[in-house]
Amino acid sequence: MISSYRQYKTIAKELIVPILPELLTPFIDQGVSYQPHQFDIPLDHNDPQGKAISIYAREVVRLDKQHANLPWLVYFQGGPGFPSPRADAQSGWLKAALLQYRVLLLDQRGTGFSTPITHQTLANMSADEQYQYLQHFRADSIVKDAEWIRRHFNVEKWAIIGQSFGGFCSLTYLSFYPQSLLKSYITGGIPDLCGHADQVYQATYQRVKQKNQRFFQQFPQAQMLCQRIADHLLNHHVTLPNGQHFTVEQFQTIGINLGRGHAALPMYYLLESAFVEVAGQPTLSYAFLQAMLNEQSYQTNPIYALLHESIYCQPFAKNEQQQTQSAWSAQRVRQHYPEFNYQSGQEFYFTGEMVYPWMFEQMACLKPLQSAAEKLAQKPDWPALYDLEALSHNQVPLACATYVEDMYVEFDYSRRTLAMIPNSQAWMTNEYEHNGLGIDGENIFERLDQMLQQLEQQIQ
Repeated sequence: MISSYRQYKTIAKELIVPILPELLTPFIDQGVSYQPHQFDIPLDHNDPQGKAISIYAREVVRLDKQHANLPWLVYFQGGPGFPSPRADAQSGWLKAALLQYRVLLLDQRGTGFSTPITHQTLANMSADEQYQYLQHFRADSIVKDAEWIRRHFNVEKWAIIGQSFGGFCSLTYLSFYPQSLLKSYITGGIPDLCGHADQVYQATYQRVKQKNQRFFQQFPQAQMLCQRIADHLLNHHVTLPNGQHFTVEQFQTIGINLGRGHAALPMYYLLESAFVEVAGQPTLSYAFLQAMLNEQSYQTNPIYALLHESIYCQPFAKNEQQQTQSAWSAQRVRQHYPEFNYQSGQEFYFTGEMVYPWMFEQMACLKPLQSAAEKLAQKPDWPALYDLEALSHNQVPLACATYVEDMYVEFDYSRRTLAMIPNSQAWMTNEYEHNGLGIDGENIFERLDQMLQQLEQQIQ
């Protein structure tokens, strides 16, 4: 069903950007039906009569199976803070999934056509109001949204698939609502359940350093190019096309691409075309600077910057009163890796997916959110994202692809977590980087599906 378009009342009007009726119209492409849904769901599931937000999801099913009694498969996107893919059902994991499932592509709260979080939509809130509001956009709330939709559809059980942060959401789902799940597919998204964010970053900085070394070994001239770009930024006031002062720290963040398959060569091509000569002087080209701005997804999807460290804020001791704040963990841990703090004449290193407090001082669209970000970083009482006791008695078949050289999700921690969860099976491979599902999704999905079939037989 398609929920009707309507105006929202009082505070909901301030929070919800009403979706255009045209976007709730279904369409067909190459034998596949795409059916949009919109739901009014409580911002705080503990206060069902309180403020509401809108959640958008797209149902995808093959026309020749449209009226069949297919099981549902819900997709949880990586991030946090990014919408579900606007995918072509003729390729990748979606093509494989549609052979047996009715797929629901969920725009997680705050993303896509769900009530969005941007510097614009938060502009009318005070810093404290932003802080109070943003606390409701972690995996626990995302999973409760999915449960709300499941009940709305009157579905007894459905399957889930999670990529990266979507896998974190999947383990939250397995922790608190296992009775609602048929099976779980996870790719590159098995988190550490027992350690502080500091421990996560101690491992990922080492992995990022390894990725840097591999990149510069493949492209030896890239080290010289990076030093030249960094020195230029240190000695000149360079602005991005949005007027923002472009710094060495910002340049380093494009290293997030080093953890993705097929990214090294395009990254090198970008570096070698950085300079253009103007009036006899080398200058960073407009094309390069535009590309650098495009790399800053934090500007358009601020949830990532605001809540990224909070995905590791899990009370991991038996004492539930233990403080869970991240306190800018990546920034603090970085001080133990001085090689990432570039100075002219030293070796250059890119950083990874880490988030830093300086981003809210330098990046134009994050500046208005600086106070809220600080409050979130210091929040001492995040609720639990996982139930270790429930996971230790897991009965839901779980198959995952874990990438041995994953730059974002440390392989050793994933392996430790999986050892705690019965009825789980891992395909441990160095064939792919973290974005394997996007590179070779059809093969990965089919491999995990075969593993799940075997698990189901063993459980029976």
